[in-house]
Amino acid sequence: MSHKLVPALLAALFLAISSLSGVRAETPAASSAAALSPDEARRALDTLQDDKKRAQMIDTLRAIANASGQQQPAATAPGQKSPIPLAADGLGAQLLLTVSEEIQEISGEIASMARTLTHFPAFYYWFLRTANDPAAYNLLIEIAWKLALVLGCALAAEWVIFRLIRRPVAFLEGRVPQTARLPAQVLPTIDPPSSVADVTPGPELNKRRHSLARVWQVLSRLPFVLGRFVLELLPVVVFVGVATALLGTEIGQPTTVRLVILAVVNACAFSRGLICAVRGLAGPFGVFPVRAETAAYVEIWARRIVGVGVSGIAFANVALLLGLHRAGYAALLRMVMLVVHLFVVVIILQCRRQVAEAIRAPAERQGIAARLRNRIAGGWHYPAIALDLALWAVWALNIRNGYSLLLQYFVGTAVVALITRVAIMLTLSLIDRGFRIKPEILQRFPGLEIRANRYLPLLRKIVSGVIAFIGFVAVLEVWGVDAIVWFYGGQIGSRLISAVVTIGLAVAIAAAIWEASNALLDRQINTLSRDGHYARAARLRTFQPMLRTALLCVIAAVVGLTALSEIGVNVAPLLAGAGIVGIAIGFGSQKLVQDLITGLFLLLENTVQVGDNVSVSGLSGVVENVSIRTIRLRAGDGAVHIVPFSAVTTITNASRGAGNASVSVNVAYKEDTDRAGQILKDIVDEMRSEPDFRALIRGDLELWGVDKVDGAMVSIVGQIRCTEAGRWPVQREFNRRMKQRFQQNGIQVASATQTILMHVVPPSDSAANLTPRRAAG
Repeated sequence: MSHKLVPALLAALFLAISSLSGVRAETPAASSAAALSPDEARRALDTLQDDKKRAQMIDTLRAIANASGQQQPAATAPGQKSPIPLAADGLGAQLLLTVSEEIQEISGEIASMARTLTHFPAFYYWFLRTANDPAAYNLLIEIAWKLALVLGCALAAEWVIFRLIRRPVAFLEGRVPQTARLPAQVLPTIDPPSSVADVTPGPELNKRRHSLARVWQVLSRLPFVLGRFVLELLPVVVFVGVATALLGTEIGQPTTVRLVILAVVNACAFSRGLICAVRGLAGPFGVFPVRAETAAYVEIWARRIVGVGVSGIAFANVALLLGLHRAGYAALLRMVMLVVHLFVVVIILQCRRQVAEAIRAPAERQGIAARLRNRIAGGWHYPAIALDLALWAVWALNIRNGYSLLLQYFVGTAVVALITRVAIMLTLSLIDRGFRIKPEILQRFPGLEIRANRYLPLLRKIVSGVIAFIGFVAVLEVWGVDAIVWFYGGQIGSRLISAVVTIGLAVAIAAAIWEASNALLDRQINTLSRDGHYARAARLRTFQPMLRTALLCVIAAVVGLTALSEIGVNVAPLLAGAGIVGIAIGFGSQKLVQDLITGLFLLLENTVQVGDNVSVSGLSGVVENVSIRTIRLRAGDGAVHIVPFSAVTTITNASRGAGNASVSVNVAYKEDTDRAGQILKDIVDEMRSEPDFRALIRGDLELWGVDKVDGAMVSIVGQIRCTEAGRWPVQREFNRRMKQRFQQNGIQVASATQTILMHVVPPSDSAANLTPRRAAG
């Protein structure tokens, strides 16, 4: 059973039981009001003439009136109820109106059912009346000491019998045959079989022998188990016999005392007899041997259920004998049985894993049957709990033909759920088979499978939801709810389905447009890259995020407006409000508008592309992404710079087909500049002859000459024409080789500092003592 159908089943169960209870509650009320015998009329007249009885009756009627609550307003006549004008109202308002009416109706049924099940104020007033009545108080004292006397004598006799049967019980327990495992079947090896057919019946025959052995073991244990059960029942029989004998004397007088004590004695005997029966069926010494842990678990819960159920029923019967109102007696019985059914719910929840393991198919089995078993194993406890509570509701509400209707509903629901699950499995398998793309199509469209797999989970969920909804409607029909009428022409269901289908088509068309646009863009980029148009491919790749964003906004707006229009929302004020909001945003966020406009023109003019090495607003790096508002740079140290287009005044792009390596060297004033220039040209010629730099250098060294002369150095400048990717590698290698060649040829590079030797003549020394001093300048 699918997990998605469980809430629907529970809701349908509750609604059906509530509606049946309302129909069942109306008929007895009318019949009881119409039928009044002369004897009842005479007793009522006596009660009204007696002041004390009249006061008690007034208290009882007041309690019942308070419990019943205020009377519901009369329902409107069928002719006064006007149909909902579906054509005039919007779908959203009509849907809300329908849901509110259903909620109001369900809440009224819940309140009516609660009033039917609970009459606790009557029980409360009975308790007060019994406690304040001296005659009732004396009766309770008399019942208490006689009950204690009877129970004491009966328990003493039971204890004596229990001591006497201890050894016979132990003797029978020692003789009970234990469970034995059959040895594994061994095939004869002396005379091998002539064919495979001689070996195949072996496992079936072994299984049959094992089943027969189990039956024989149960039959062999049965006499000992029955003997032990009879011996265990013997103390209970003696307990009942002693109690009955005592009640036959003066102790059993008056009749009310005897009936109360008999109710308690019968409850004790019945509960203990049931516990003995449970031990005889499942236990280490029962007909069906189980583990000691399982036997203890079964006995504990049997004691709880039997104790609460039998004790509660006995207490209700005693209260009825002592003057409890019939309504309070019925409410007390309902609550006791509700606790018993809740115990069963707890047992179901505690044993759900063990039962699921027994239901679940073996791991080696595949197919629809195995998957159905696994699905049932995962959710069997939900219908079990619903069935348990439904059984209590049928009994508590006294529904006419309730159990037959419940069986019909339960079987019909199970069949519909099974058919729904099989339909879902078959449909999903067909969808999976349809999404398998052929290899030749994958070669033509490489990304088609990835795009299709994005929508496969969503499509599976949508199809499963549609089939589950159809199954839910079928379940409502099984439960007697005329759900098909909701989908007739002009009804809320038909309009809702029409709106859902329209919105679904809009979403499907939007998804198709989105995927087709993305596929065309990717295919165009791959085609340009394959044909060698790298600049156009990079430009289109730069535009791709912005085009995707703009297309997504347009698609979302169209689909959203379509959905709002289908549910009855007037989209004209929304469009007008959106225009006003757009104008306000345009005035309030001028920087944002400036970012968008500047970015749009920069992209249209192909100023930057993804992968370019640029300098923007004092920041340098490689362009990683260009949106319609910002540009993202990756610096050489790994840092990411995000620059809005409104802050961009100039862009220096070093990736536009050319990059020149600059040459600038300062040599000493005394060096020969022609010789130094020739050495520089030789370095460039040598680099152009090497394979590593041949593709990076586009021409010879352009030596421009001496750029600056002063008393300490001479500046020689020039440039090397390179590609955009070879500027920095060529310049670094050129500088390294220039230093080596200058060192080899003895050309001195000018220093940034000068050393001047000066002779300073001190006033007090002669010329012979002059010493040179170094001054830095």
